Amino acid sequence: MSETTAEPGAYGGVSAPAQSPDAPARPEPLGVTVAPTGNADIDAAIDRLADAGDLPTQSHIEVYEDVHRGLRDALAALDENRS
Repeated sequence: MSETTAEPGAYGGVSAPAQSPDAPARPEPLGVTVAPTGNADIDAAIDRLADAGDLPTQSHIEVYEDVHRGLRDALAALDENRS
């Protein structure tokens, strides 16, 4: 039985999951958890990132741009409330 390991730096230096050489590469969840911030706009934007995991890689940019726009709008709203 052979195990595939990541190159230095890949997976944060941790061994990659073992898989058959004939098996197509499959995405693995990162297992990252995010605590709510208490700001509904920020929390909604962060929750939107989870949508990228269900999409093909080429569609991730749309999700990231949407999240970036939401975060930018939330920051602008904070600035407007300070005036």
